[in-house]
Amino acid sequence: MFSSEFLARAERIIGILIDSFPKLLRYGVTVTVPMTALSFALALVIAVVVALIQYANVRGARQLCRFYIWFTRGTPLLVQLYLIFYGLPSLGIRLEAFPAAVVAIGLNEGAYMAETVRGSLESVPKGQLEAGYCVGMNYVQIMWHVVLPQAFRIAFPSLGNSLIGMLKETSLAATITIVEMFREAQIINGRVYESLWLYLEVAVIYLAFCTILSVVQRRMEKRLGTYGGVK
Repeated sequence: MFSSEFLARAERIIGILIDSFPKLLRYGVTVTVPMTALSFALALVIAVVVALIQYANVRGARQLCRFYIWFTRGTPLLVQLYLIFYGLPSLGIRLEAFPAAVVAIGLNEGAYMAETVRGSLESVPKGQLEAGYCVGMNYVQIMWHVVLPQAFRIAFPSLGNSLIGMLKETSLAATITIVEMFREAQIINGRVYESLWLYLEVAVIYLAFCTILSVVQRRMEKRLGTYGGVK
């Protein structure tokens, strides 16, 4: 049915995939996932701060936030990675590859998430602020205990999508010398020259990670009552 040449090649490919899988998975768990988590945490902090400044309409600071969003969303993440890792040393600011990637990805996604959080803040009825003042709460207490919890409930689906997108964006970190899952696949391919199957294996691992995050996201949305657009 099958020629000996075909069977030999199939056996070789299967052997390569079996040998490479634990290596790729290890880099995925120890580099890709931590990079995603740290970048998301940074992006979330940036998003909340930038959104609150715009929501409060703080003069001067609001214009700076708009400029940050405009510049970040208007330039590619790959260019931003190069600016931070290769460009900043000319100003005397040197970052190791991993922190540089976390900062670049966090800053990039923070701009998108800031708009998500801002929109969610603005969707909370203004009457909530007035009600808070009526019971004796100050502005900070109202934002922390009343407005932000409702806004995060509304923003959660979009923020979950941002997290999944960031997981995939970490593959760009390979361009600034970080050996993560995709870069390890490139290294292995440099020895065995099986691009299709190795990169397909990487794609499957990314797909598995994203599927897990998607399942967690849907379950959290159901608990928050936001699944399927219900709020």
